[in-house]
Amino acid sequence: MKRTALVLMLSAVFAAAAPVATVVAAPAAPATAKPVGGAGRLVLDNSTRILNTLETRRGEFQKNRAALKQFVSGEFNQMFDRNYAARLVLGAHGRGASDADVAKFADALSENLMQRYGSSLLDFNTKLTVRLKSETTVANGRATKVSTQMLRQGGEPIPVDYLMHQVNGQWKVFDVLVEGVSFVQTFRNQFDGPLSRGSIAQVAADLRAGKIKADAR
Repeated sequence: MKRTALVLMLSAVFAAAAPVATVVAAPAAPATAKPVGGAGRLVLDNSTRILNTLETRRGEFQKNRAALKQFVSGEFNQMFDRNYAARLVLGAHGRGASDADVAKFADALSENLMQRYGSSLLDFNTKLTVRLKSETTVANGRATKVSTQMLRQGGEPIPVDYLMHQVNGQWKVFDVLVEGVSFVQTFRNQFDGPLSRGSIAQVAADLRAGKIKADAR
């Protein structure tokens, strides 16, 4: 995956897909889709709030990257089910793993991604409009896919799908697909080798130490 694609994916993961989340009328939904509800509205509302904040505080964030990290991390923790996503990234390596080890891996991966790509969010093209297409029940009713498109002037729409489920009555994102490329699958492929050679705790420690880097390629 190219670096720009990963930055785009991270922008979507951080629910920062659009500066003003304008709902554009979509074509009639397929029979398997359901009317847009809480999950889709949450994506749009968070997009509006987060990108408006990034725009209004851009100068501050450019001078104070610690403030940027604090802001994005707070929004990320609120919207994204990090530990569930981490278990999906771990795949077979996570079977039987303790919640503590999974949390260490989730924290280390998030920190590594923020250190490497967080500042790129300030350069992200914000001249976009979000088209909310549909919500579809998937995984035998255990999750919902919110399908959107990023509309940009002079370019093809960029499909972005959010996979979400409810945790204690709140919608949480656990995977994002940009142009069909999955956040979870991307990093599952990358960390399969290190996890085959070492424990989850060791890989988490190596991520924190910078010995392993979450890579855009």
